[in-house]
Amino acid sequence: MEPSRYKSICIPFESEGHYEACVEDLAMFRAYIDSVRGQHPELFPAAMKLGFEFHDRYWSVKQQVVLRRIKVKATGQVFQIRPSFLLPYMVARTEEVEKALYLRQWGVPFDALAYVFGRDAMFWYRAWVAFGHASVVGTTVKTAEALPAHLVVDEKHTWVAGEKVYVPTTVAEGCLLGATVVTDASTEALEDGYGEFAAEARRLDADYHPQTVCADGWKATWEAWKRLFPTITVILCFLHRVLKIQDRCRGARRHLLTEKAWHVYQAATKSQLAQRLRRFRQWTMTHLDQGPVREAVLKLCHFKPRFLLAYDFPHAHRTSNAVDRLLNHLDRWLYQMRYFHATTARARLAIRAMALLWNFHPYGPRLQRRDPSRASPFADLNGFQYHTNWLHNLLIASSLGGWNL
Repeated sequence: MEPSRYKSICIPFESEGHYEACVEDLAMFRAYIDSVRGQHPELFPAAMKLGFEFHDRYWSVKQQVVLRRIKVKATGQVFQIRPSFLLPYMVARTEEVEKALYLRQWGVPFDALAYVFGRDAMFWYRAWVAFGHASVVGTTVKTAEALPAHLVVDEKHTWVAGEKVYVPTTVAEGCLLGATVVTDASTEALEDGYGEFAAEARRLDADYHPQTVCADGWKATWEAWKRLFPTITVILCFLHRVLKIQDRCRGARRHLLTEKAWHVYQAATKSQLAQRLRRFRQWTMTHLDQGPVREAVLKLCHFKPRFLLAYDFPHAHRTSNAVDRLLNHLDRWLYQMRYFHATTARARLAIRAMALLWNFHPYGPRLQRRDPSRASPFADLNGFQYHTNWLHNLLIASSLGGWNL
């Protein structure tokens, strides 16, 4: 959806009573809007700093609530002010759907949600998949300074109506910042897929250029990222090379080679890594016979120049663990859904909805007892949250669709 189509500004209120009082008292409403905009200008159109006026009011028959619209003086654009206790398009109140949508983290079927919480399965599907319309980057990353310099990417395959498709996924700081669906794994298709992340990030910061991206050895992935960000450094994932060795041997040999490979990875400097790779290669030539195991080890040693690149960027990712963990989560989710049954366009919205629910899901009580400052991946990335409730937090963060207007 085009950013210009987002005309709803979502902000928090202390209660419904507080909202109703603001709606009836325009001076109070203006003061409150200015107060929120002073704290969180990213929730409002940039031109609003030049002033606004109240445009009109109307009655929501669905939710029995009065809503007001404002007009930005500089542009003449009209925006709805929506409290975070209402979902977009007034489909429901937040407290009525929050617990059911919380269960979507674990892929609870829509029929089960309808059985427990009422309504019908299509209501819950539409309420969930609607999140996919928002900008994933803009909703999750609230300032240009918070855009990550170091990324991890990978693709997984899944199915739409029985046809194989691919999900290019971009991860940083524990958040899913890019996830979409493409029909093949060619350079052009992956460029389009990863290009969604690039376009959304550049909407937040037109000069955004990440320093590194960690990826496996798939050539099309490397080429796609070089096309999107010509100055980026692509770092080969060390883990994938170790897995290639593990796939080709078993038992004591597998354990020995894995230990030797991770000993190489733990090198503290470029010279130490080069020395350990050289010794690993010499040991391989002496102790391993010709065959797939020896070939896999020699290939790891052959990629020394690519592994050395990571030492120029102390904060860069050297393995794809960060994206693999989240792809495992998506994989379990998709399996429980038995994958996608409609169209690629609908599958794309669902994948993006999954990404946003992950970014805003509240951490479990065990983690929060150990570290009360940890609330969600969104809070970890930005250092704050708009609301203590995860769904209110998501709705507020997706004000204006998450687009920097």
